[in-house]
Amino acid sequence: MPVQTPRRPSSLSQAAASTPVKPPTKKSSSAAAPTPRGRRKDPLWARLMIVFGAVVMMASGGAIVGSKALIGQVTGNIETDNLVGGAGKTDAEGGKSLDGPIDLLLLGVDTRVGKDVTDTRADTIIILHIPASHDQAYLISIPRDTEVQVPAFPKSRYPGGTAKATEAFFHGVQNGGGLAGGAQLMAQTIRNLTGISFDGAAIINFYGFRDVIDALGTVRMCVDQEVKSHHMMYVDGKPEWNAIAKKMSGKKEPIVYKPGCREMKGWEALDYSRQRYGLKNGDYDRQRHQQQLIKAMAKKAVDSGMTNPLKIKALVKAAGKAFILDTGGASVADFLFTMRGVAANDLVLLRTNNGTFSSNSAGKEVLNPVSVDMFQAVKKDTLGQFVLDNPTILANEK
Repeated sequence: MPVQTPRRPSSLSQAAASTPVKPPTKKSSSAAAPTPRGRRKDPLWARLMIVFGAVVMMASGGAIVGSKALIGQVTGNIETDNLVGGAGKTDAEGGKSLDGPIDLLLLGVDTRVGKDVTDTRADTIIILHIPASHDQAYLISIPRDTEVQVPAFPKSRYPGGTAKATEAFFHGVQNGGGLAGGAQLMAQTIRNLTGISFDGAAIINFYGFRDVIDALGTVRMCVDQEVKSHHMMYVDGKPEWNAIAKKMSGKKEPIVYKPGCREMKGWEALDYSRQRYGLKNGDYDRQRHQQQLIKAMAKKAVDSGMTNPLKIKALVKAAGKAFILDTGGASVADFLFTMRGVAANDLVLLRTNNGTFSSNSAGKEVLNPVSVDMFQAVKKDTLGQFVLDNPTILANEK
């Protein structure tokens, strides 16, 4: 059965916010059974969009009209797995239907070649919320050090306990749980924390992400405060990882990101967005910069048009290596088509805990009351109105 796309609602007037926010369209109260996810038989599209929280990449223009081979490449080159586990939406929440609001869990991990998977944590945790109107997307970060209750997870033999959010992924990958196990335990943990169940998830490989940016050429990033790279340095003018650079001879210089807007290559955009030491608000500033990077990638993909078949092929190939996806049983093509109305300028970046550290009486990082209410608004698909009522949660990145 074809996936139905709800009509676009009229835009709200902007109240104390510069970012356009459209009101969500709630799911129908009809008792009809959810639309099952299955392979579509839709006409070929003139715009091919990959929307997976970490990035919106659009290949547009006449070059791809009728290009069945290109669509096959996109849908066939991306690894899929069950990443949500028991944290998927119930039938009462919409089940496997793509008609209503869509919530994706995006997890950024360091999976360099040779790195032991059992030492993997989720350095980036983002919820991508798309309201039922399917014409807007919100990015909300979960602070990595948030104190959470991690449920027992038999797959990795984890008994359950209190931990930092980033550690939930670590506990899930142990004893053969693998990356999928890490994502499943993270999804269950975040659902317990926020009340949000998920339609799907993505594990984003930071180094595959770099290749996606390189396929785009560069991305425009605006540095808001000077910061020295904690991960890399120049050796004879070339960027190298610190661990490698220490073993090399040659002139060594720090990599310092100065305030201002400029085009960045893949390695530097990724390196900048991963810095947290030396920033005024530490990990909260890093969260903003990572959201900024996702939006910058989306905007570059949209603005560039990507009509060169060779560049499109390189972008598709890089995207396939950057993600492991869970589309909740739907084909990747169905998932992409459902979100075709989301464009780069519709990405709204939101701040958790007002962009600064929030602690409980024991000094542990927790969600403040406004953030708790924000996640409830995601669950109820009333986030658009919540943003208008609470404009300070907007992260107005350039």
